[in-house]
Amino acid sequence: MEVELGEWVIEQALRQLTIWQAQGIALPINVNISPTHLLVSNFSQRLGELLARHPNVPPAMLKLEVLESAAMHDIQAALQNMSRCQALGVSFAIDDFGTGFSSLTHLRQLPVSLIKIDQSFVRDMLSDQDDMAIVESVIYMANRFKRPMLAEGVETLEHAKALMALGCELAQGYGIARPMPAESLPTWLANWPSREEWNSLAETNP
Repeated sequence: MEVELGEWVIEQALRQLTIWQAQGIALPINVNISPTHLLVSNFSQRLGELLARHPNVPPAMLKLEVLESAAMHDIQAALQNMSRCQALGVSFAIDDFGTGFSSLTHLRQLPVSLIKIDQSFVRDMLSDQDDMAIVESVIYMANRFKRPMLAEGVETLEHAKALMALGCELAQGYGIARPMPAESLPTWLANWPSREEWNSLAETNP
């Protein structure tokens, strides 16, 4: 049922994007795609059909996340499907980067526009030297390959400051927001500017 469930989630994301667009909210939605779903031969065709059902949603507002291990099963099939999706205007991110086996190969081959550093390394990076070393290494590799990166598991302002000092300027985690119903997002967005300690990070690191 992975394929059927994956398509349902994509459909729901496109519907939500339509609602937010009508409310004047322009935020992309990232959808996790299972390796099995990604490697289905007609994946890009089905994605195109789903996008066609929602013509008011720019394809660039939908982003797909795949695990680093997704390409291991069939690298050529993964590359082909990802390239076709990119032709539709949909970009990819590698999720949980650093937990797979051939990170350098994937960085070189896979057409991804974002690398997400796994939260298991980020969460304890301030207290565990090994985790800090891994985070530093991933950031270094991403910069060398000229790929944007995002840190998962950012739970405190201290995490954010340390990551920005290392060169990682994108983050997600409980320190920013916990999961919430879609209808709660407009209020959260309206209140975000009042969180001066977080907004000041952009001023100190323009």
